[in-house]
Amino acid sequence: MASFDYEGTGMDIVHTAREQVLGDGIALDRSQVLEILELGDDRLEETMLLAHEVRMRWCGPEVEVEGIVSLKTGGCPEDCHFCSQSGLFASPVRAAWLDIPSLVEAAKQTAKTGATEFCIVAAVRGPDARLLAQVAAGIEAIRGEVDIDIACSLGMLEQDQVDQLAAMGVHRYNHNLETSRSYFPNVVTTHTWEERWATLHMVREAGMEVCCGGILGMGETLEQRAEFASDLTALEPDEVPLNFLNPRPGTPFGDLDVLPAHDALRAVAAFRLALPRTVLRFAGGREITLGDLGAERGILGGINAVIVGNYLTTLGRPAEQDLDLLGELQMPIKALNSTI
Repeated sequence: MASFDYEGTGMDIVHTAREQVLGDGIALDRSQVLEILELGDDRLEETMLLAHEVRMRWCGPEVEVEGIVSLKTGGCPEDCHFCSQSGLFASPVRAAWLDIPSLVEAAKQTAKTGATEFCIVAAVRGPDARLLAQVAAGIEAIRGEVDIDIACSLGMLEQDQVDQLAAMGVHRYNHNLETSRSYFPNVVTTHTWEERWATLHMVREAGMEVCCGGILGMGETLEQRAEFASDLTALEPDEVPLNFLNPRPGTPFGDLDVLPAHDALRAVAAFRLALPRTVLRFAGGREITLGDLGAERGILGGINAVIVGNYLTTLGRPAEQDLDLLGELQMPIKALNSTI
């Protein structure tokens, strides 16, 4: 990753970012991201405007729309403290499998929204032979009826599993680091940050696009939030989904406060300045964190992709609301990549 020394110029961080990121396309480093995160609310609109300019210059006006569906819900053996799908917590989510016809129907409904990406998700540590066989059958059935790119999120992978997914034609693989390396042990104890990192590198080497983000508002410090942005900059993912903690009953994080809206929007801008050319996607928790105006403010503050409809265990905004908003903002929906 290229770097540039703007120290000693006498400019504050927003002016530095304007020259460095908007002008030269060079990402903010960890210390600079922290400076953005530490700015007062009186600088928020200025920072978001800059992030939007960066997004428009280095990514363009198109917005990538995606739908997700859970092939296997609940009963996960891992202890991710934010997740109601863990079988270790007393949450109301119970294990369930989705059949292939239902998976195809979900893909059809997703495509009708104009989405170009459909992600098949499973609540597992990693896929076993049964799950991979069902994913393969699902992908084949979807391709027979729906013109849409297919992504997967199936947990941590071994090399042979990566190879199988690549052979199935999976366009993009999602595996979130969730938070910074230093804070990760406070979020998950049943596996390591390094195991997730290894999966992501195997995915890239196999030729699939890498989707990797996380959740903000899990008790991390601003320093750790900046560290997380720096981790992602080093990884150079194709897509970064930004989630905001929606505290779920029965989970260890169920009693945490919702991240204040201004902090969430400041983080969106900071992550855009750390990842100027990346697909930065609004994901779970934006409704409870940012309210009805959050989608518009985020899209005008660095976001260039959205998940439409519902999430895995929580409700999202109706897809029509997001699509209507994109029309009002004159943000075209990204067309399907015919080369995939």
